[in-house]
Amino acid sequence: MSGERSLWGRGAVVVGGSRGIGFAVAALLAKKGAGVVINGRDEAAVDRAVRAITLSGNRAVGVAGSAADVAIATQAVAECVEKFGAIDVLVNCAGVAEPSASSILDVTPWDWGALLEAHLTTVFNTCRAAAPRMVEKRRGSIINTSSFAYLGDYGGTGYAAGKGAVTSLTLAIAAELKEYGVRANVVCPGAKTRLSSGLAYEARILELYRRQLLDEAMMRSSLDAPPAEYVAPLYEFLAGDLAADITGEIYIAAGGFVGRFDRPTPTVVGYRDHQDAPPWTAEELRQLITDRRPDRSKTAR
Repeated sequence: MSGERSLWGRGAVVVGGSRGIGFAVAALLAKKGAGVVINGRDEAAVDRAVRAITLSGNRAVGVAGSAADVAIATQAVAECVEKFGAIDVLVNCAGVAEPSASSILDVTPWDWGALLEAHLTTVFNTCRAAAPRMVEKRRGSIINTSSFAYLGDYGGTGYAAGKGAVTSLTLAIAAELKEYGVRANVVCPGAKTRLSSGLAYEARILELYRRQLLDEAMMRSSLDAPPAEYVAPLYEFLAGDLAADITGEIYIAAGGFVGRFDRPTPTVVGYRDHQDAPPWTAEELRQLITDRRPDRSKTAR
């Protein structure tokens, strides 16, 4: 199949596909030949997205509602199988912004729960609905959206925790499903959307810079994010056969920049054989850890 219609005959579900990055991904997958189920919480936005794709001559249907609801997640996957023959691609792009009062000092339990539901529960529900069908066909690509925020550099609580959990869950899914020919990868995008624009967003970024949570380069790039269309091709690549041997990876897409997060690996700080040595004392640990701690002041953030 040519690159122009490289996803012809595939069925895809794009959660959060009615706006922003999700819509850019849905439109590109459809342009490449996939039949796309667009899911979003706002029915009017879903209808507009479906209409935009179908008017361009491509295939799309909508399922409105929050995929944090098991019934909606199940419906989206079932609709994909019914309308397009199978679910070959699952993309999770749904998300909500962290509220201004989101420090561990003042976040409410309600906001915490809502953030985890929007990010982590949505991914779990859709993956749980899609994975058995993909395993049955011995093929499939799951692409979940995380964020630089999982590193903690942007502060907050529920957004960072949700995205970190999405990353870990995706890596676990990749390990579980590799033997069945099903792939799972993570994309951390940088793009201008309704969640990364506006006066409140700009004020938050400047406040994080003032508090030295962000350096100047991160602050400026956060305020000048590229269009979502620059992110979508990485999702297209991971969805298709060109990425047939790629699973369990964490990628970055931001404008013309493409990157990859290496897997964390432990660095040995100290070792003694527990068979013939006592436990470390606190003083010994202090010396070991202090002597081997990297000088963060010399490392650009």
